[in-house]
Amino acid sequence: MNENKLDKFNLRKVILQEAEQIKVGLNLAENVKPQGDFKSITVSGMGGSALPADVLDILVKDFLRKNKSQNNAKKYFEIYRNRAYRLPEEAYDKSLNVVCSYSGNTEETISSLREIVENKLPCVALSNGGMVEKICQENDIPHIQIPYPFENFQPRIATGYFVFAIWKILQNMGIVGEVVSDEIVANLEKRIVEMEKYGQELAQKISQKTPIVYSTNEFKALAMVWKIKFNENSKTPAFWNYFSEVNHNEMVGFTNPQADFYFIMLRDKAGHPQNIKRMEVMAKLLKKNNLDSEIIDIEGEEIVEKLFSTLYLGDWVSYYLALEYKTDPTPVQMVEEFKKLIK
Repeated sequence: MNENKLDKFNLRKVILQEAEQIKVGLNLAENVKPQGDFKSITVSGMGGSALPADVLDILVKDFLRKNKSQNNAKKYFEIYRNRAYRLPEEAYDKSLNVVCSYSGNTEETISSLREIVENKLPCVALSNGGMVEKICQENDIPHIQIPYPFENFQPRIATGYFVFAIWKILQNMGIVGEVVSDEIVANLEKRIVEMEKYGQELAQKISQKTPIVYSTNEFKALAMVWKIKFNENSKTPAFWNYFSEVNHNEMVGFTNPQADFYFIMLRDKAGHPQNIKRMEVMAKLLKKNNLDSEIIDIEGEEIVEKLFSTLYLGDWVSYYLALEYKTDPTPVQMVEEFKKLIK
């Protein structure tokens, strides 16, 4: 039972059950096996339905790097992201098009799907229904139904469903292999519970400040997702970047800061030692300039644990920051209003 009246749609319960999405996602695509010699996938999606492609890219690159001796033929398998009305050129070049729209009615994504149909490109689509499902039914395109487990369930919280459904498709095609075990899921379920208190404490530190999230090039998608969760859950501006690029330009902009900022650095202890050093030096430099920061270690031994434990912590921080601001973390009223205005 939800204890906070601000949380009308019980996002806390949704977060606590996020790890369950992993096995569900894998099962959703159990029998989906596109035929063809693909050298990439092109994921078309917007907003929360686009985030899985960025997370998936980290997973695939990590898997292929670790298994390159067994899988030389797919050593350079690419994941292209399409956040536009038209497909990129890569979508036409031996690429499996993967269409992601949780609602099934995303304007840009439907436009890309119609282009796919018109040009008879190979495709798989994932949605909860909507126009995407209808177009798939009319054109004999494989469609994966993403669950709607709670009232007003939002795309940004459905990352596990999307990531592992697409992963299973790639696995069925022989491009990747197993990356999830019962132990990993159990560890993530435990971490979600354990991280809630820290997430609340960090939200209190960030309150009334603008969060800026950094990670490394390898994990920059995590920083971007955190930024988006602050935008949509906390309803507040946020920004992101990555090391070491930030040290060559962006940090100079905080010589004369025009607002109060709180810097969050997501650190991988197994990463390049110079990036670890850069974060530590950056924290000291920020403190010298009266700017607050916190270095957060990415936890877990396996890549799936690292990615999703960090994502879940971002959910907790942005959730409790919303409550700090006396706002319901679930609805995105400005997005809904904008959609009506552009019709």
